Amino acid sequence: MRTHNHQTAPTQYVEANGIQFAYRRFGKTGGIPLVLNQHYTGTMDYWDPAVTDGLAAHRELILFNNAGVSSSSGEVPESIEEMGANAIAFIQALGLTQVDVLGFSIGGMVAQDIAAQAPQLVRRLILVGTGMRGGVGIAPMTDAAAAIFGASYEPPENLWLAVHFAPSASSQAAGHAFLKRKHLRLEGRDPEVNDRVGPAQIKALGKYGERRDGATDYLKTITQPTLIVQGHNDVIAPTVNSYAMQQTMPNAQLILYPDANHGSFYQYPALFVAQAEQFLSWELQTDLPAGERLSFPAQQPTL
Repeated sequence: MRTHNHQTAPTQYVEANGIQFAYRRFGKTGGIPLVLNQHYTGTMDYWDPAVTDGLAAHRELILFNNAGVSSSSGEVPESIEEMGANAIAFIQALGLTQVDVLGFSIGGMVAQDIAAQAPQLVRRLILVGTGMRGGVGIAPMTDAAAAIFGASYEPPENLWLAVHFAPSASSQAAGHAFLKRKHLRLEGRDPEVNDRVGPAQIKALGKYGERRDGATDYLKTITQPTLIVQGHNDVIAPTVNSYAMQQTMPNAQLILYPDANHGSFYQYPALFVAQAEQFLSWELQTDLPAGERLSFPAQQPTL
């Protein structure tokens, strides 16, 4: 049963770890919910309705603000591990014992930590525009990323055209379409984050991106089927990280979208929804030898 969509789902609250977590829950009920973890300084209203409503046609979605972000109470932790622990507490406070998890950018790092800390809770994992601990260009950020975040934009929201989309005319056109969709929800929108959120998340990224021996060993413990999605030239979370993650994680697949940057799934929302839905619903052939198993049907959606 589906009674709400991205534009109409009411904001609800649940308490866990002394935090009032704000969340919205909508889509087709009856299956395993998909929990979405948002990017740097983003709120529930920063998701693309073309993606969320597309996914919600097939499954229930749960959007939420982690601790200290927008309409959730508390303070933003200064480590990804604590953010992951808070996300686990939130999911369990909803009475859920198994979920699928999607994470975008810093949310993808949190999603990895959810799977690593509570493997029994996560069935499948989708990681978009993200990187691993000690990854390339995570901390310090790349020169290209620093230039993007250090520039001025008019209107200020045009920052996201540079963060999420490539410089090409076609990618920027997709970006303008995304910004229009982003404002389709008119009632009950989230407040913007306060000025403490960004610095705390930057500190967390600094610790996460520290290069050290064994930093990526945790990836080998994430055995859930994982779909990694990234633009072919992500200048925020460099694309090279997605290759390393796919090669290290035991059960990961990788999709790279052409002429795309950090927010590749916002540039190709229909294609992403189709491929994500295939991934989430396809039955793994676990009775076959490992070398003969397929996680996707032979026919893929076309651009």
